[in-house]
Amino acid sequence: MPPYVVSVHLDPNLNCGEEARSASSIRPMPTPSSSSDADPTGFRVAVLGYGNQGRAHALNLRDAGASVTVGARSGPGARLAESDGFLPVSFDAAVATAELVVMALPDEVHGPIWSELEAHVPHGCSVGFIHGFSIHHQRLKPRADLGVILVAPKGPGPTLRGRFVKGQGIPALVGVHQVGEADAELHVRRWGAGIGCARAALIPSSFAEECETDLFGEQAILCGGILALMRASFETLHDAGYSDEVAYIECIHELKQVVDLLYAQGPSAMHQAISNTAEFGAFVAAERLDSQELRGQLQSLLRDIQSGAFAQRFAEDAEAGHPWFNAKRSAHDAHAIESASAKVRETMPWLENDA
Repeated sequence: MPPYVVSVHLDPNLNCGEEARSASSIRPMPTPSSSSDADPTGFRVAVLGYGNQGRAHALNLRDAGASVTVGARSGPGARLAESDGFLPVSFDAAVATAELVVMALPDEVHGPIWSELEAHVPHGCSVGFIHGFSIHHQRLKPRADLGVILVAPKGPGPTLRGRFVKGQGIPALVGVHQVGEADAELHVRRWGAGIGCARAALIPSSFAEECETDLFGEQAILCGGILALMRASFETLHDAGYSDEVAYIECIHELKQVVDLLYAQGPSAMHQAISNTAEFGAFVAAERLDSQELRGQLQSLLRDIQSGAFAQRFAEDAEAGHPWFNAKRSAHDAHAIESASAKVRETMPWLENDA
């Protein structure tokens, strides 16, 4: 399959004001020369933060020929950057000569850090975001002369890096919120090419669409919904007298085998790979679980995200030191699932190397 590129001109007004929640389609790249201006060689990029995504972006861009400066405060991130061959500097020093500043920091700190940093960002630079949250919810407003762009890989940093090393890539949602006096569209293409996402797909989107769909997916299925379903299933077997280790294996551990099939080949192939008993039971369970109540809860999650209420609660909890968040983390870590998980994983120590 050929690589994919943005199929339409990125409209600088696409995401201003009331943002569009959908954008153009993707199409096969007609000729290799159409992406020649996306060569990241010599592209001056400051990557702020060296966590999951920041590390992958910095390493991939450097390997692609970009001139990468890492901005990181003293701590584990800075030490890891040093071990990877970077010389991390302060945020303001990192951005001094940048054409693109990548905000690879947690969403909740974008606003406070930007208020201190903006004066040091060069005129006509682009500010790049990996997630649409802080721009869509107006946690910061970059100067009018700056480009404001989005390249959001649809996968975690280790996956982005792993695929790049193999000569592959993962799709990314891309958008231009503000052109300013920057070459914002070119910066999108050079960034997307530099991290390897142009090898797969650069899908035209908006800060609003990326933010709202990403939050919904995380809450409804990827992180929230799936854990809730696994926990409820685990507790059902536990309460019925089955052992915690067996309940864990059946309701949690074996999930990866099925998800791997879905990931690589899609739902139909997954159905073909399981037994008739399992497939028949899947259809029975789907009819019972996929109720109007479930659909109503999903719609409620989406409305909460779209209205900005979720973002406001997140911001308020962060400003207070995350009391609600930390309490939930502690309660989750104390659940019987964790002890069952440890016992099951002890029988397969090689799993840690598969992560």
